[in-house]
Order: sequence, then C-alpha cells, then structure tokens
Amino acid sequence: MHKTITPRLIPALLAIAFSGGAAASGFQLIEQNASGIGNAYAGSAAVAENASTIFYNPAGMTQLKDREVSLGIAAVRPIFTFHDSGRSVGLPGGEGGDAGHLALLPNAYLSWRLSEQWYAGLGFGAPFGLMTEYDDPWTGGAQSNKFDIKTYNINPSLAWKVNEQVSLGMGLNWQRIEAEYRRTAAVGLGVPGAALGPLAPLAPAINGALPNTTMKLKADDNAWSWNVGALFSITPDTRIGVSYRSRIRYQMSGKVTTSGALLGVPVVGAMVPASVPAKLNVDLPDAFILSGAHQLNERWQLLADVSWTGWSCIPRIDIKSNGATLQTLNTDFKDTWRVALGANYQVNDAWKWKVGVAYDQTPIKRAETRLASLPDNDRVWLSTGVQWKVTKDSALDLGVAYLYLKDARIRNDQRYDPATGKPSLAGLPVSYGSLDGYYKDSVWIVGVQYSASF
Repeated sequence: MHKTITPRLIPALLAIAFSGGAAASGFQLIEQNASGIGNAYAGSAAVAENASTIFYNPAGMTQLKDREVSLGIAAVRPIFTFHDSGRSVGLPGGEGGDAGHLALLPNAYLSWRLSEQWYAGLGFGAPFGLMTEYDDPWTGGAQSNKFDIKTYNINPSLAWKVNEQVSLGMGLNWQRIEAEYRRTAAVGLGVPGAALGPLAPLAPAINGALPNTTMKLKADDNAWSWNVGALFSITPDTRIGVSYRSRIRYQMSGKVTTSGALLGVPVVGAMVPASVPAKLNVDLPDAFILSGAHQLNERWQLLADVSWTGWSCIPRIDIKSNGATLQTLNTDFKDTWRVALGANYQVNDAWKWKVGVAYDQTPIKRAETRLASLPDNDRVWLSTGVQWKVTKDSALDLGVAYLYLKDARIRNDQRYDPATGKPSLAGLPVSYGSLDGYYKDSVWIVGVQYSASF
C-alpha cells in the first residue's frame, strides 16, 4: 500500500497543474441596478433617481422621499470565442466553442429618512464576478477549462444633508467571494525523461497521466470594506457627485482537488493526494467616480461620468499549501478608466427615453499576459432604455446594452523552455502549451428595475 504523500512532495506534484501564469481579467460588475443600463451608467453618482444610489453614491439618499425601495435584475451574456492562428500547441481538441455564459445579477435597496437631515439605507448586490467555461475537449484545456468568480455584497449606509447644496454619505460593506478554477494538469513533460534525473523511469507514466488529469481549486472568504460619497447641487438644474469605494482584502482558504489518471501514479513511493488545503491572499480594487447631471430644459437631461479602478493592486497571486507555493498567478494588471455620456428625454408624464455610450478599458496590458481564463479587452457600450411611471410613486425601468469589444489577441506561451527552466517547480518540467490566436468578444446586457416610494 502506498503512503500518503508528504507535504514536501506536494508542491512538486501539484506544480504540474498550477505553476506558470494564470489570472483573472477585468471582472468588475458595474450593473448594480438596471435603471442605469439605458444611460450606460453615465451620471451614476449624481442622478439619485431611486434607492440604488446607495451603491453608486450614498449621499444621493438625501434626494429621495421618506421611504423608497428599488428591486432589479440584470442578465449579462458575454460571448468569448477563440480562433486559432494555427500556431497553438496544446491538448488534442477544438477551439473550445463559446466560453461565455449567462449571469443573472439581482440587486435590492431600501432607504428611509430618519430626520430632516439624516437618511439610512441598505443595499445588496454583486460587485465582482464572471465565468468562462470551454467545451471539452479543447486545445487550451491545460491553461483553463473553467474560471468562476462570484461575490455577494451587503451595504448599510448613512447620508447627511448638510444644507441645500451639500450632502455627504458613507457605508460599510460586508462582502463574500467564492472562486473556482479548473484545468487539465498539463499537456505533457516538456523535456525528455532523461532530464528528470531520479524520476526518469516514471516519465512515461507521468506523461500519459498529465493530459488525463483534472485539477480544481476552490476557495472563499468574507471581508469588510467601506465607501463614501458627496453630492453637490451647483444650481437647481445641475448636480455633481463624487464617490469612492475602498479596496477589499481577502485571505481566502479552500482546497485543490485532483481527479483522473495522475491519482494512480506512484511517485517516490507515494501517491498523488486527492486534495490538499490551499490559501491565497487577494485584494479587489478600489474605485472612484466623478459624475454630473444637468437638466437642460423640461424635456432633456444630460449625464456624464468618469471613473477609475485600481486594478494594479493585483500584480500577482500566490496560492500556497502547507507553506509551499502551489501556483503563482502573474496577473500584471494596470489601473483603468471608464468614460460615459448619456441623456434622458421626457416624452410625457409617464414615459422617459434613455440613451448612453461609454468607453471602458481592460486591465490586461498585452497579448502575452492575456489568459484563456478571462480573455477581456477594451469595450464600447451602446445603451438605450425606457422608464415608465406606473403610478405617481412607482416606476419601472427597462434597459438594454450592447458592448463591442475589440478582437483580443492572445500569445500565451506556457511551454517548457530548457533555457529558463520554466514552467517548472522543484525541478519538475511541465508544459501547459501555448495559445496563439485571437478572441471575438461581445456582451449583451438586459435589465429591469422596479422602484417605489411610500
């Protein structure tokens, strides 16, 4: 009977699946209400048209009535299709089909006036999240088969109406993150068995097991952050809003599980374990918004938005087990900017038409660091929507947006290079193949929001 593998051997074996570069791309979700979809979220920190202002700028609660509720859902459907240049080297299989999947993002907000100057609110949403999953088998399976991030955010808030021109707000955020990353162990050994030294006799068995073994990381954590905002009424027709959401730090824990042929391969008198504990620290970025809203006349309202997200807080992520590094995610993200313009046209007392356009940067720097897990790129938003006043104190918003993404070039080479000895760990060379081609990406967003005062 084989002994359980020792902690010292775990890094050398799990490196087969988890060493080398792999990272999340831009997975921020601005869709924390559906009423802003029609304007591409222009003016998000200034409009304060319903209780969802709790997320974008809590100071906006001072513009609401005594008690307000807002409930909504947005359906986000990304499309990620890889097109091989013919130079990729990977597992036997195709191009993976459409790796994008439908996500439903609910939100709920409640605000109430405590006094002439003080307001309180409570919000719920999902500020970060996205999933890619490829059809099996596909040539890039050793780099990523599935990547899934989910968050849940509860946001109690307070607002203070200093005077008729200035309002201030703040909130706390309890947020939970859940992450899953799955891929094939490796394409195979990157060098002849003779280079493995004492492990050379096992080269045929290990080489055959690698592409028939799946490794899965699952981890989660809960953490706290904060947000603040201010709203300035420059004139009766013009408002400026600013808001800031802090960085949030997670100390995630979970496990790496192995399934498939590698479990049956004895290495140095031991067997690859079915699972090992895993820990990783990750910061999700802070964000700043500057917004404006101007009532041009009785019919037209103009909106504008500039926002910044500090993605450079994720230069890399180390996944550890028993004090040893199992995986390094070389994200190398950059900070990003988003600019949006929008307008509302009041058709009549019951109907309002919304339009918007935005330009949104990706945190990915270049094709060499673009990953199959989240093949993001710069995008342009084209949005429209309508608002129907169901009654004097309630409204229904419908919005739709199409996000055009530039073709995302990828040249991600994770083959073993004898000159550098990478990717490898503890002297064990492996190959995750190379992806050379481009992604055709796009996103559709459709949402509905119901808001009422009472």
